[in-house]
Amino acid sequence: MSETSSDYQFVNYRWEPADADGLTPLQELVYRSNILGSDQRITNTGGGNTSAKLTERDPLTGEDVEVLWVKGSGGDLRTAGPENFSSLYQDKLLQLETLYRSAPESGAKTAIEDEMVGLYAHTTFNLNTRAPSIDTPLHAYIPHAHVDHMHPNAVIAVAACADAERLTQEIWGGELVYTPWQRPGFDLGLKLRDICLANPEASGVILGGHGVINWADTSKACYDRSLDIVDKAARYIDQHDRGKQTFGGQKYEALEERERDAVLAEVLPFLRGLVSRDGKMIGTVQYDETILRFVNSRDATRLADLGTSCPDHFLRTKIKPMLVDWDPASVDIPALKRQLEAGIERYREDYRSYYERCRQDNSPALRPASPTVCLIPGVGMIAWGKNKSESRVTAEFYNCAVEVMRGAEAISEYVALPQQEAFDIEYWLLEEAKLLRMPPEQALARDVVVVVGAGDGIGRATALRVAKEGAHVVCADLNLERARQTAEAIMAERGQGIGVAGSGLSTCGPALALAVDITRRDSVEALFRDTCLAYGGIDKVIVTAGVFMAPGQSGMSDEAMFDISYAVNVKGAWIVGTSAAAIWDAQQLRGALVLTTSVNAAVAKRGSLAYDTSKAAANHLVRELAMELSPLVNVNGLAPATVVKGSTMFPRDRVLASLDKYSVPYADSDDDDTLRDKLAGFYAQRTLTQQPITPEDQAEAAYLLVSGQLSKTTGQIISVDGGLHEAFLR
Repeated sequence: MSETSSDYQFVNYRWEPADADGLTPLQELVYRSNILGSDQRITNTGGGNTSAKLTERDPLTGEDVEVLWVKGSGGDLRTAGPENFSSLYQDKLLQLETLYRSAPESGAKTAIEDEMVGLYAHTTFNLNTRAPSIDTPLHAYIPHAHVDHMHPNAVIAVAACADAERLTQEIWGGELVYTPWQRPGFDLGLKLRDICLANPEASGVILGGHGVINWADTSKACYDRSLDIVDKAARYIDQHDRGKQTFGGQKYEALEERERDAVLAEVLPFLRGLVSRDGKMIGTVQYDETILRFVNSRDATRLADLGTSCPDHFLRTKIKPMLVDWDPASVDIPALKRQLEAGIERYREDYRSYYERCRQDNSPALRPASPTVCLIPGVGMIAWGKNKSESRVTAEFYNCAVEVMRGAEAISEYVALPQQEAFDIEYWLLEEAKLLRMPPEQALARDVVVVVGAGDGIGRATALRVAKEGAHVVCADLNLERARQTAEAIMAERGQGIGVAGSGLSTCGPALALAVDITRRDSVEALFRDTCLAYGGIDKVIVTAGVFMAPGQSGMSDEAMFDISYAVNVKGAWIVGTSAAAIWDAQQLRGALVLTTSVNAAVAKRGSLAYDTSKAAANHLVRELAMELSPLVNVNGLAPATVVKGSTMFPRDRVLASLDKYSVPYADSDDDDTLRDKLAGFYAQRTLTQQPITPEDQAEAAYLLVSGQLSKTTGQIISVDGGLHEAFLR
């Protein structure tokens, strides 16, 4: 057995005595799990589980008892902590066999096998609330202290071969035993026990079409065994690698970056609309060398149609992907769109037929029939999910499937699971129960919201507010650094999410920072193009960017004030709205546009003629765009009044000028925040509510306008001004 990192070629050896020594047995299990999960070549996101049978003091009797600590339902090995592990009385788990055997009918896929899952919680040790995994009996019935069940691509490649049993013997000799595919459950746990007893020299089992489970008497030995198994499989595949003839050789060449991005920018919103018939989807794009080698190959059509093998894979990727037979050399985008549309229709029909052919009397209802993985020669893969994390995991899992097919085809012939077996996993009542236990989706969880002006003030507050409701937020601003700060604040709150996949901008998490100058159409179009490359499309656009040119500001004539004010406050908003319209039209999904105007549009006063008239024009722009973009897009306006806090429109010199104008006392030594508070307090006294107006107040109104709660409202201006009677509707 290998002991050092230099002994391995295809996995990373990460067991460090300095880190592991001194850990408690449970901490050592967590440590082992984390370092196994940190290497994607060993297991995929959320995949696999680990366990240890440890001696614990029973809180009821005070006696020592054997407890199975096993990774519970959900969670990911890479990030798991002790709270992610179930703790179960080992003797009670073993006693469940008597109940299982007493059923009139037992075995794989019988009613009693599913009923057993509900009994695992009754064996809980010390009131642990972590729900036990379906895989619990696979660990409980193996008569060894430490067990790892992994989903390594190289091992699944062997397990998915037509002659997997022969290859198991050839690669590992008597170290591993092969057992054909069987859906995980109580019966498989008993079979693994019998294999252990019949093969005392073995240290693991290759699970046909699934993965590997192995064991040892110490945690480190179990870790070493897991790496040995994976590395041997990967070495064997590498020795038989087919090089340029992988997947039958290349049929197409990949597009150059500029052409590829142009195709994606044109196709992604269109494709998003097609796959979102049963609910909006978020995309992840991948075009690295590995995925392009597959989609450009001669065998891609045959292999893609076979479908995936490992249950973890097709629960996300569906039974198979959709591959269009498009020649990228033509760069014929209209033809590609026609093929995508026809391909989606065929896929949906095939999926419905698959459901009807395989369904049982008690099967859950048909799920959305659109593909979650779309493959385009010369371009790459687009994976879809209900949010960015899910689409990224879907992409990761199809990457795994591609590597499985590559390995299997190098050493033998790839064989996917029979469709009935795949269906019985995909529509398993226990999997359905997991879906039903998931918390309700947040209001904007399936939306891509572009906030223009997100660097500070109202824009920053709005970006944070919609992110709180689950939105995927593009923080756009003329000042990219400020936009990044807003995006980073969102990421700090929500995290990157799960899944390791994507190329370029599409590797992003739930927030992304992009630069934009809304006075230039090419800049705005680049913003929306990059948004599509990151997420697949757009849903809501909120424009908070604006400019106020203070009278007498150095170097500015009245004419220059008008030019800049109208360029940003009117023309810029028009450019954003009309540029977004092209994407909304391609998607044919309902959208929303919110423009920030001002109560100044309705209140005449001295000293801000350029600003006030530009905002009056913006008010009418809202109404005109509502007409132009109907019925697909709701367009409304948000009219703030004197939002001083956090606004770049109120630099110190403007605040001082306003305080002087209204004879509000202040001291030259007052800092900027104190001065702003004094001005905000003065403005508040002019309103009916007598309260300062904050960016968060505006953000709440902006969220309301894009939340869907006002879906029948368009062409309207909502004032958030504290009750400024001068701005009352006349």
